[in-house]
Amino acid sequence: MQDTVDYEERIKAIYREHYRDVYQYLYYFTGKREHAEDLTQEVFIRVLDALARYEERSSVKTWILNIAKHVAIDDYRKRRVQTLFGMDLLKGLPSLLGRPEAELASKEEHLEIEQAMQKMKPHHRNVLILRGIKAYSIRETAEILGTSEAKVRVDFHRATKELKKVLHVDWIGGLANEYSK
Repeated sequence: MQDTVDYEERIKAIYREHYRDVYQYLYYFTGKREHAEDLTQEVFIRVLDALARYEERSSVKTWILNIAKHVAIDDYRKRRVQTLFGMDLLKGLPSLLGRPEAELASKEEHLEIEQAMQKMKPHHRNVLILRGIKAYSIRETAEILGTSEAKVRVDFHRATKELKKVLHVDWIGGLANEYSK
């Protein structure tokens, strides 16, 4: 009985501690709140299924975000196939009515960056989210993505260069601060 209670408490603690990071990561990856919520649930279902097999070779956060990465990429592939066959017909647009001008301008800038990120290759989007927005270290990002630190550096450089080109700016300032709110 005590083992069951301890296991349940461990699951609750993991969920409380990592929910926000997973949700934000998936929101930045998908650009849609509702979709990110659904994928976050999928991540924690997978975490729950795999928790008994977790070998603690990396931190729990790294392990969970690695699962989130796989969920995001699986979803991206599934949606890409749906789009090719015309099954992605409904796209919800957030209402901009009743917003103050400054907030509207800020939201439009965020939307422009989010749309630009959606056009990027998934591996560039991943590294940009983890390094540029979530401000994880190069080592943590490499562990989450299952790649080398050198590849993270190169991909991050290429991703920021690509994003700057798409947005037609010379420098992207405050990206991490703007999106971590």
